[in-house]
Amino acid sequence: METTLRGVGVSHGVAIGEVRHMGTAVLEPPAKQIATEDAEREQGRARKAVEAVAADLIARGNLAGGEAQAVLEAQAMMAQDPELMADVDRRVAVGSTAERAVYDAFAAYRELLAGAGEYLAGRVADLDDVRNRIVARLLGVPMPGVPDSDHPYVLVARDLAPADTALLDPTLVLGFVTEEGGPTSHSAILARALGVPAVVALPGAGELAEGTVIAVDGSTGDIFVNPSDEKKAQLEAAAAERKAALAASTGPGATADGHKVPLLANVGGPADVPAAVEAGAEGVGLFRTEFLFLDDSKNAPSEEKQVDAYRQVLEAFPEGRVVVRVLDAGADKPLDFLTPADEPNPALGVRGLRTLLDHPEVLRTQLTALAKASEGLPVYLEVMAPMVADRADAKAFADACRASGLQAKFGAMVEIPSAALRARSVLQEVEFLSLGTNDLAQYTFAADRQVGAVSRLQDPWQPALLDLVALSAEAAKAEGKSCGVCGEAASDPLLACVLTGLGVTSLSMGAASIPYVRGTLAKYTLAQCERAAAAARAAESAEGARNAAQAVLSGE
Repeated sequence: METTLRGVGVSHGVAIGEVRHMGTAVLEPPAKQIATEDAEREQGRARKAVEAVAADLIARGNLAGGEAQAVLEAQAMMAQDPELMADVDRRVAVGSTAERAVYDAFAAYRELLAGAGEYLAGRVADLDDVRNRIVARLLGVPMPGVPDSDHPYVLVARDLAPADTALLDPTLVLGFVTEEGGPTSHSAILARALGVPAVVALPGAGELAEGTVIAVDGSTGDIFVNPSDEKKAQLEAAAAERKAALAASTGPGATADGHKVPLLANVGGPADVPAAVEAGAEGVGLFRTEFLFLDDSKNAPSEEKQVDAYRQVLEAFPEGRVVVRVLDAGADKPLDFLTPADEPNPALGVRGLRTLLDHPEVLRTQLTALAKASEGLPVYLEVMAPMVADRADAKAFADACRASGLQAKFGAMVEIPSAALRARSVLQEVEFLSLGTNDLAQYTFAADRQVGAVSRLQDPWQPALLDLVALSAEAAKAEGKSCGVCGEAASDPLLACVLTGLGVTSLSMGAASIPYVRGTLAKYTLAQCERAAAAARAAESAEGARNAAQAVLSGE
């Protein structure tokens, strides 16, 4: 009998296939004692297992490239954390086996993360995956992970670790469904990069029986269990129609009546550029430079290394616009040489621009590298600061840019509600705004972007969030300046129309989403987008906002 479940759709497309569950987590090792003379041997075993797992994660990252590479390299660093290894050694010295010591040391660290205001909840899932891989190697059992199958299937899991998501084979994994996660979790971002339909935060996903046929609609978040032939045909027809529309849609982003909305790509480095170019990106709306710094959390990359990476991206978009976000460190992206280790709540502490203003030499080196990388190139370089709270922050950043001799536009990200509420004040110091809707939602609703239990409040359709977008766009228009969106909200084609109607002047997203957004925007006039935006803001819930906008655009 056909039933319908509802999660959070995070990656467009439709997948129909049998359920296959993720390999089970490693069992808890027995708590047996070892002889004192065996301690050194067990410590050696633990170190070898840790190094092997770290090497495997790095190798997977090299194969995956792009954002996935940075995420997996961060996991490898987590595995090799010296404090964790010291704890493992201590536990072995008092009688634990290598596998039990690893299990208990990671459990203690896990409690610390979970207690840190829950901001690091997303990293807890990554930590669990590292632990399971090390313990599995020590026990000599298969690694937890993606099941082996000769036939395509829909993958179902409690959550997906980046190491698994990064190397999913789209010819076998038709789509995936998870019980945890949110629209801005690592798995969601990587799913969009892969172009795999995905639904997260689905209660009871683990109870779907192995082999059950399900249909996954990554756009709506609907899961159809045992879909009828009629439902399958309906979904497949809709998917085919979407593909045909994508193929027919080319050129710059614009509404049906010719209102231009540049469609830009979010990139983490040179590895992401080919996909952006292939998708027809008109430039880069968010170059996340922190991935350069995650290679070595103890030292900043040299000026030369930064120049090389920046130039590769800038060269790919001659006459195009490239918006570079300076280092966004802190909170869930800690760096040993920058980030305070004892903050009670890193999400509300020294992160983003605050970190750079505390370490002006790091900002100065980055801005100098950008200046050198852009020399002689016919590119429109723009540089923006993350976590700008007010005019004073914006002025400090603009002053630093001018002092470095950088020839570029200077901008501010709107990720804190205060920046949206006082956008006209901020724009007295900078030339453009860029809305980071992921963090803006997180801070507006006090809802951690990695916690599935509060994903309702992370929904970019929340009317309160749309109000803040509108405030920012209206302020930019009044000042004769631009206001783009570079958060994941821009990747939703329907929401892209609403954002355009709110007055947003450009949209930046993962490369895989650009054709969907381009094709949808081209179907509606600016006036229709404005009416849809007004209807969405008048709603009382995220679901109501989406339904209201859909009703306007479908002519209901």
